[in-house]
Amino acid sequence: MRLVMKDPVEGMDRPYARRWWALIVLCLSLLIIVMANTALTVAAPDMTKDLGLTSADLQWVIDGYTVPYAALMLLLGAIGDKYSRRGALVLGLVVFGGGAVAGSLVDSSTGVIAARAVMGVGAAMIMPATLSLLAATFPRAERAKAIVLWTATAGLAIAAGPLVAGALLRDHGWSSTFLINVPVAAVALVGALVLVPPSKAAHQHRIDYVGGLLSVVWVGALVYMIIEGPHFGWGAKAIGAAVVAGVAQVAFVVWELRHPRPVLDVRRFTDRRFSGSNLAVALFFLAVFGAFYYLTQHLQFVLGYDALATGVRMLPLAGAVFVGSALTGYLTPRVGMKITVTAGMVGGTVALALLTRVDATSSYGDFVLPLVILGLAIGLALSPCTDAIMGSFPESELGVGGAVNDTSLELGGSLGIAILGSVLAGSYSSQLADDTAGSKLPADALSTAQDSVGAGYAVAQGIGDQAHKVAEKAAGATSPEQAAQLKAQAEQLAGGARQMADAVGSAFSDAVAHTSVVGAVILGVGTVLVAVLLPRRGERVAGADAAVEPSGAAEPDAAVEPDAASESDAEVASDAREKESATQSNA
Repeated sequence: MRLVMKDPVEGMDRPYARRWWALIVLCLSLLIIVMANTALTVAAPDMTKDLGLTSADLQWVIDGYTVPYAALMLLLGAIGDKYSRRGALVLGLVVFGGGAVAGSLVDSSTGVIAARAVMGVGAAMIMPATLSLLAATFPRAERAKAIVLWTATAGLAIAAGPLVAGALLRDHGWSSTFLINVPVAAVALVGALVLVPPSKAAHQHRIDYVGGLLSVVWVGALVYMIIEGPHFGWGAKAIGAAVVAGVAQVAFVVWELRHPRPVLDVRRFTDRRFSGSNLAVALFFLAVFGAFYYLTQHLQFVLGYDALATGVRMLPLAGAVFVGSALTGYLTPRVGMKITVTAGMVGGTVALALLTRVDATSSYGDFVLPLVILGLAIGLALSPCTDAIMGSFPESELGVGGAVNDTSLELGGSLGIAILGSVLAGSYSSQLADDTAGSKLPADALSTAQDSVGAGYAVAQGIGDQAHKVAEKAAGATSPEQAAQLKAQAEQLAGGARQMADAVGSAFSDAVAHTSVVGAVILGVGTVLVAVLLPRRGERVAGADAAVEPSGAAEPDAAVEPDAASESDAEVASDAREKESATQSNA
């Protein structure tokens, strides 16, 4: 057996024998790029304390990864299609691992943000490559099953990130959450060379670099605006980014409509299945990332769990994702993707609605059912949507297809943290001001406490520390009168600390409930839109054929709902389409 797999998958006359082993490598690559975000949520407090990060610094430590990741995926997916999908995966793993090493060594906010940005560039190569290699390696009859496992891995990574980071933080510093990516990336790198066959588009066309660069500008500016505006105010930076995003997006659409070989044929969005699937992915991750953002904070700060305990308590979500993924593999071929996806989005809405009951007396048990329902909903909805999106692209554009799916995912996640995070912050600040009205808390202390739930508890702890110091003075007082006075002052401060801590916990719990209402409304309205957009099982959609690619090659409905045709019919149809595409391209 050769050490490095060199036979291109396109040249094989039968399905690649070790494709399921290759899938493990692709899922491992996916695992680390999703965990890179979720692990940071529990490492952030230690990082903030060690590096002296401001709230703005911490925001960009998190989102410095997101901007290049979202902006570059479409262009890098197209480059991978043309030159080498496996090459894009391997290079992405090297860049990602290098950024992780750098992140563990730096000792400033600027250095961490730069390292996270490098990791984001690597992730932008890896993410579309995993999906394009999956679609190229697996025959159509098995592709849906492989995508189910790919989606389940993403769900596992959401919960596994805090768990792994929490275990590391017990005995190591925050830099260990960067270093854990390095051995995993190394294993995935070796696995990619040994187990994943090379793949690239069969038909070589010049890449639409103008369209690709316009996509980088408008997606990057849009994500920057989403981050900057809600968190730091709608000043010149946020408004300027909004203008750049709008102009670049219009230019991108006009250019792509006129270009004979666009990096992304925007006519695909006239296909209801394609546009409905992208909308579902974006809305779902808006809800999931937004809920994850405030649930981890509630578990850590209000309920007092450490990083590891928080990760353990997110495991019901991961387990439910696997169950939901198994259900969708059984249900979608029988009832169609419209019903499965809609059911998943309804489940997500219900999960958020249950979180509206959260208050200051809520325990972890009140979160278990919403977490389980949300995990089931992720498993049910996302696999069929990803399958539908990938099925809308010809074999020559699988990297672009993966990039479109992943860009929808990342835009949804960024919007979720920005919108729901902004609602959470505003609600918490307002409620805390109301709960502490009439107290003698200094204005600057209240302002600090309103910044975040962590800052609120820090203020309460500071008052408690003052009480302890005064109590020590009382113990060493020289006269009974002075001791009594100091003791009374210490008791008053201690009572104020308890009241402040109670007010912070109550305000944040109320903010979680209020934010969940907003999230449930957004996802509920989105559920109706997606249900209207997605065609019924077997329904032909006007414009769908034109939406596939300018050369006229179309993907079959059977790629989305495999029960519509037998395996042999699907493969014959696929071969015929690829030959037709080759003929038209040569012409």
